[in-house]
Amino acid sequence: MIRALMGWLRPVAKPEPVPVAMAQSPVSPRDVGLHDAILDGWFCGDSGELLKGFAITAHDTLLDVGCGEGVATLFAVRQGASVIFTDSEHDKVRDLARQVEAQTDKPGLGLVSNSLPLPLADGCASKVVCMEVLEHIDRPEPFMAELVRMGRPGAQYLLSVPAPVGEHLQQGIAPASYFQSPNHVQIFTPERFAALVEDAGLVIEHRQASGFFWVMGMIFFWASERAAGRDLGGAVRDRIQAPYPPLMESWARTWQDLLAQPNGLAIKQMLDQFMPKSQVIIARKPLTTGSKAGTAS
Repeated sequence: MIRALMGWLRPVAKPEPVPVAMAQSPVSPRDVGLHDAILDGWFCGDSGELLKGFAITAHDTLLDVGCGEGVATLFAVRQGASVIFTDSEHDKVRDLARQVEAQTDKPGLGLVSNSLPLPLADGCASKVVCMEVLEHIDRPEPFMAELVRMGRPGAQYLLSVPAPVGEHLQQGIAPASYFQSPNHVQIFTPERFAALVEDAGLVIEHRQASGFFWVMGMIFFWASERAAGRDLGGAVRDRIQAPYPPLMESWARTWQDLLAQPNGLAIKQMLDQFMPKSQVIIARKPLTTGSKAGTAS
C-alpha cells in the first residue's frame, strides 16, 4: 500500500519548453479588421471599388471629408484619381499630404477645415466620401447640404455612421467623453440616416451594415485601457496602434479562427446584422435637380 502511494507521489517530469517556432505569433487587430472589411466588399483593388458598387477610376476627382488616416484617399490615389482631402486635425492632413505626394504625380489638395463651409467650388468632385464623421457634427443637415453642393451632377457618395446598437452598448463602457463634443454627439437610427441623405437630395443606391468584430474590439480596448490606468478620453480607432493590449490580440485571434471555420463567414454575417459597428449608404446626386429620391436595400 505504502509502495503504491509512493508511486503516486513521485515527482512528475517537467514538460519540455515549447519551441519558439510553435509559440503563437502576435495577431494584429488592425490586420484582422482589414480582412473582415474585405469580406464585406471593401478595398476591391482588382475592380477599383472602394466598396462594392463604389468604383473609382483615373477620371474621377475624389473628395474625402474627414479623411482621418486617409484610407479612402490613398485607395483613390492607387486607382489614378485626383484627390481632395479634409480633416479638422492639422497633423492628419499634413501626414496624408506627404503620402499622397509620394504616390502620385497628380496634384492633390489637403485642407484643414471643420467643413462648415468648405472653401471649395460647387461640383468639384465626382466621388464624395464621408465616413464616420456625421456622428461628430452638431448640425448634420447643413453639413450634408455642403457635401451635396460639392458633388457634380451624377456624383456618387459613400457615407457611413456608427450603428445605434453598438453605440448604445458602448455608452455603458466607453468614457463619458466619447459621447461628448468633439467625439460622438449624434446616434443615427437607420431611418434617420436614410432620411438625412434623401432630404439632402441624394438617391440611395445601396445600404449595408457590418463590423461586429470592431464593436467587440472597442469594448476590449476600453477595458484594457481602464485596467492599465490610462486616460480614456480622445478619439477611437486612430489611437489603437501596436503594441496592442493582450485582450485585443486574443479577440483578434479568436475572430481569425472563427472565420477559418467552414461556416465562419455565415456566422460573421449573422453577427454583423445583429450588432454592426457601422451602417453604410452609397447614394448618387441626380443629374438634374428635382429628381425623386428612392431607397435601395
